[in-house]
Amino acid sequence: MNIWTQSCGFVLLCVLFLFYRQQKKIQLNTEKAFGWVFCAATVCITLDILSIVALNYAQILPEWFVLFVCKTYLVSLEIVAFGGLMYVCIDIFDKKAGYKKTIRNCLAAVVIGAALIYALPIYYYVEEDGLEVYTYGPSTSATYVVVLILIQLTLFFTVSQKKKLNANRRSAVQSWMIIWIIAALIQFFNRQLLVVGFAGAIGIMILYIRLENPETNLDRKSGLFNQSALQDYLKQIYGKERRYAVLSLFFDYSLDKSNLGETEDEISVDVIHYLSEIEDALLFKYSEDEMVLIFDDIKKAVGSVEMLQSRFESGWGKDDAIVLHPFRIFLPDIRMARSAKDVLPLMKYVREISRDNRRDYVESDLVAVDKQMVEKMYQERETEKLILEAIEQNRIEVYYQPIYSTQEHRFTSAEALVRMKDEKGALVSPGVFISVAEKNGMIIKLGEIVFEKVCQFIQKKKPEQYGIHYIEVNLSVVQCAYTYLAEDYIKIMEQYNIPPRLINLEITESASLSAKKTLLDNMKCLMNYGVKFSLDDFGTGQSNLNYIVDMPVDIVKFDKDMTNAYFENGKAKYVMDAAMHMIHGMNLEIVSEGIETEKQFRTMEELGINYIQGYYFSKPLPEDEFLTFLYRECVKEGK
Repeated sequence: MNIWTQSCGFVLLCVLFLFYRQQKKIQLNTEKAFGWVFCAATVCITLDILSIVALNYAQILPEWFVLFVCKTYLVSLEIVAFGGLMYVCIDIFDKKAGYKKTIRNCLAAVVIGAALIYALPIYYYVEEDGLEVYTYGPSTSATYVVVLILIQLTLFFTVSQKKKLNANRRSAVQSWMIIWIIAALIQFFNRQLLVVGFAGAIGIMILYIRLENPETNLDRKSGLFNQSALQDYLKQIYGKERRYAVLSLFFDYSLDKSNLGETEDEISVDVIHYLSEIEDALLFKYSEDEMVLIFDDIKKAVGSVEMLQSRFESGWGKDDAIVLHPFRIFLPDIRMARSAKDVLPLMKYVREISRDNRRDYVESDLVAVDKQMVEKMYQERETEKLILEAIEQNRIEVYYQPIYSTQEHRFTSAEALVRMKDEKGALVSPGVFISVAEKNGMIIKLGEIVFEKVCQFIQKKKPEQYGIHYIEVNLSVVQCAYTYLAEDYIKIMEQYNIPPRLINLEITESASLSAKKTLLDNMKCLMNYGVKFSLDDFGTGQSNLNYIVDMPVDIVKFDKDMTNAYFENGKAKYVMDAAMHMIHGMNLEIVSEGIETEKQFRTMEELGINYIQGYYFSKPLPEDEFLTFLYRECVKEGK
């Protein structure tokens, strides 16, 4: 009796079942589908063994019984193939309606195929020694046709819907189906080799190893469900009628782990155990310092948030001596995000803006996500997309605002200001995209584009012929912290053969505070090359005159607000007078920004301000208009 291959497959499935049953599972839909396929494959290989036994004892068993067992085995092959298709479709179709419709149609084909198998005749062959047994005939042929159709449909979905399908699931199912096809071909042309049932067991093993081993969803250190499991679970529950709530607990901000000493692991275990016991909630380990609770009821979630506040304030460890202060973010309804994949980025975004907007955290701080936060995140995403498209489609432009010299009584420099246009050609306010570009690091590329365009402008248009001594180019805080800033900018100047004396780089006070060492290294390199620097927006940051001493700049620029304060606030006059006296005493020059009236201009000129910049003379102008402006000024001067 040749059932060794089938027996090996059966033992393999039994071993896998023992491992699978003992492990912690999250009850994902894919897990349920895998369990269904697992059972179908086990029943199939069991019927394979029983059919071989029945054929070997066909002489003493009723004819109808032998045929029924053989045909039922053939039907089970269809069911396993249908299970493989169902397993793929559950990962493809997000909406219940689409999934049910597909499965319903395929199930109808399986039912029709089963009816044909039972209705059509089947024949069998048994050698005298029982070593070679097999079935054949119309019933067997119908099985091959239906199973092949289901396999082809499964492979079709794995290819046509690959963007929707988990990559590992796609490759694992394809491997299973290919192995099954090879086994079917072998058995079709060599009927004594009964390997189809064993091939099904191999396919189940592949799915288990690649995808359905529950340990892959667990964090090994804590035993909690991990980030991958969290993402799969959010995808599954998103869009359901029930309102799921999410609570993130982040310990990094106010928890000083060094004070926990040897009790850290013990306290961590206690916290995890406590959070795991919360009813109607699943606990996930999202990162080293963050855990996430998902509730299936909003009212219970609100109650748990209040309970956690009290529990964490009461202390942990021996004598409750350790008080933890997790920073908590509460999302009352995951459907506030536009898709399941946006839920976790939304939580991260809210944490970041909360950190930026609130310098001093209270103990056990709690932030509830609202619609305004959600909309702000999506607006920033749209802006990011807009910036990328503008960069790719060359919609980044540079405008120039002329700067007037009170000593030479003409325009001797200009500030280069970045401008961006949308797909319709309309200008986008810098206040909209600059902060977003700084936040996501795109400002490095954006600043490089601006600097290169300035160098191109200087090379091609030669503004020095109109009396321009240099062009000022702004550096953002992020750029100042960029290690290779000097190296990159020198390469650009060398590429366009730009004399460094024609470039003045503007840094801000905040930049000098947050990235001082890197900035100073870059400044030293650029200054040795011949570039000069200005301290922009003086008076708006956290610095004072001491920072002018530390920063090797040649020019200090008074911000518009500081200029306006001189005319609106009596006390501000004394502050500005003192600042001007000290700055001039250090042999530095001053630019006053935001000058909009003749009175302001005359006053600043009388005060000894070296340079005047503002709408009184001109707003920022496109390249050609700026050149026209300079030409007209030269004509007025008779040059």
